[in-house]
Amino acid sequence: MKAAIRIAILFALAAFLAGMFSTPAFAAEQPKDTYVLPATPGAVTFNHKAHAVDRKIACTTCHHASKPEKPLKAPQEACGDCHTKVATPPVKTKLQAAFHNPMAKAGLCIDCHVKENAAGKKAPTKCMECHKKA
Repeated sequence: MKAAIRIAILFALAAFLAGMFSTPAFAAEQPKDTYVLPATPGAVTFNHKAHAVDRKIACTTCHHASKPEKPLKAPQEACGDCHTKVATPPVKTKLQAAFHNPMAKAGLCIDCHVKENAAGKKAPTKCMECHKKA
């Protein structure tokens, strides 16, 4: 009996460690509060602390309120928790469209970056300034 428990614990530990080290965060060391958002033109490295703490952007600017058709599990969730690569009902907006329109002329990120540039602050507005090829 004790041997079976030890084996089960070892298998659980091995599965946990295998899953932990196969996540994107361990693929390349990331600074704290930095997230890599996969995208077709190239991944976007998003520094949450720079936006939320340093620039004092309110959480609700990006993390919108819960919707009746898809209630949130937490006050702020990752965009990809609801907005998937292809919109999955009841959510109507796919992940890419949650950030900007197909030509990146309007949307959550680009609108703010254009506004920051107009105010004399530097923020990327060209596709490849945010989307980096690996």
